[in-house]
Amino acid sequence: MQKDLEKEFVQQLEENQNIVHKICRLYTNDADSHNDLFQEVTIQLWRAYPKFRGDSKFSTWMYRVALNTAITLYRKKKRRVDTASYEQIEFKATEQDYDDETNEQLTLLYSAVKQLNDIEKALVFLYLENKNYKEISKTLGISEVNARVKMNRVKTKLTNIINP
Repeated sequence: MQKDLEKEFVQQLEENQNIVHKICRLYTNDADSHNDLFQEVTIQLWRAYPKFRGDSKFSTWMYRVALNTAITLYRKKKRRVDTASYEQIEFKATEQDYDDETNEQLTLLYSAVKQLNDIEKALVFLYLENKNYKEISKTLGISEVNARVKMNRVKTKLTNIINP
């Protein structure tokens, strides 16, 4: 039963790991911090996975856990995490290469987004992932109207950051 759960989790993680990489890129400034946050998010996802009921899509649940982990970790600046030895884990997720330097426009956008507060970053991330306002509101735990209003304010803020 445990091995089936592990296999299922690893498969879901491998299929959706770019979600976590994108969140890590938003909340970190260097490769080491990115890797640390990716590891912490993966640990939190694994700890929470037995409680995942499937009421929402795995990716929506993953967004929420990853965003909450990133926000909590970097608000508290907590860096130490209890971990198990990698060699003890029977089923390992394979890591895909992640290109940090896709193009200048993406770098400019990320630079602007990093100037936003934590909730605004999460909102932009979900919006750029083509999530509708209903999904955004569910993921962030706010009303759909509030998500729309906040997004309009964030768009204005980003425009002012990029084109002062």
